[in-house]
Amino acid sequence: MELVNAIENRASVRSFTAEKIKPEDLKELVRRAGLAPSINNSQPWKFVVVTNHELLKKMAEAVSESIGNLPVKDKDDANRSFLSRIEWYSTFFEDAPALIALLMKPYVSVLEKGVELSHEEIERMRNHPDMQTAGAAVQTILLSAIDLGYGACWMSAPMIARPALEKLLKVEDPWKLVTFVAVGKPFGAPARKSKKALSEIIEIID
Repeated sequence: MELVNAIENRASVRSFTAEKIKPEDLKELVRRAGLAPSINNSQPWKFVVVTNHELLKKMAEAVSESIGNLPVKDKDDANRSFLSRIEWYSTFFEDAPALIALLMKPYVSVLEKGVELSHEEIERMRNHPDMQTAGAAVQTILLSAIDLGYGACWMSAPMIARPALEKLLKVEDPWKLVTFVAVGKPFGAPARKSKKALSEIIEIID
């Protein structure tokens, strides 16, 4: 598929068929993600691909538990309905043929070695290049999934249960779980949300 078609046809897919993803396609998704730009070419990432549905179920249960422990404003029916919807959007990965977990380790910049500022302070000053790096890898996976005939969805909501998820995935320091991408064959045609017109999002300074 041409790049422009992949970009224009990308949509968040949250419902999948039961069709398994070929192992070579999963490897290709990760290979391409590893080609994404990263801060100073540090490539501070690792990708854990989960296709074991028992593990996915346990991970979804951990997310549900964390949502259930959130302090809620009130407990009326409308609020319970809202939380139930949030729970589904946070746990639908349980039924995905594959879930790609992005792990990252801290990047130590040259600047960090020469100034008396903490890693966190430098990250804030540089507007979090670690998260920008993660975003580049995620976007590569999303577009590559379309190119290979699959659908995908970037998921940050499950990170509410990050400590429990890291334990289930056996993540050890210095690695940290950053985000998920659920992948599979779309169940039906995903609805593509409207986007702002070019005139609304562009400013050219000549």
